[in-house]
Amino acid sequence: MKKILLILLLTFLTSIHSFSQEKVTWHTDANAALQLAIKENKKVMFFFTGSDWCGWCIKLQKEVFNTSDFKEWSAEVILIELDYPRRTAQTDEIKAQNYQLQQMFGVKGYPAVHFVNVEKLDNGKMNLYSLGKTGYVRGGPNKWLEVANSILEKAI
Repeated sequence: MKKILLILLLTFLTSIHSFSQEKVTWHTDANAALQLAIKENKKVMFFFTGSDWCGWCIKLQKEVFNTSDFKEWSAEVILIELDYPRRTAQTDEIKAQNYQLQQMFGVKGYPAVHFVNVEKLDNGKMNLYSLGKTGYVRGGPNKWLEVANSILEKAI
């Protein structure tokens, strides 16, 4: 009987832990995400990555983006992932969007993280104001978030 209660208790605690760990929302449709940023008055973080081949991108994901510290921090920004995979299929629309944004930001290497402020103009178009950029930062989530916060704080 004690074993059954112990198993039930462990199962319950595990399910609560899994339920409480919500995932970070990464947008892939840049236009929709930018509209959301305007609506919620948030800054935007573009993450340029080669998810299935770039070692530093994978390392940044593991060490920073997949942590609870990043999850908590990311509630204050809109996250957009722009992926340039070699083995993973993408729609033509996503490929075209990602290529256009890569050219616009002048991204030549990965990972690249750009922070912007979005302004909607009277004619319905949007302006993106660059706040700064970074990439992989050695030292884990605290060091990376320190760099990201310094970029965002300069913009205030």
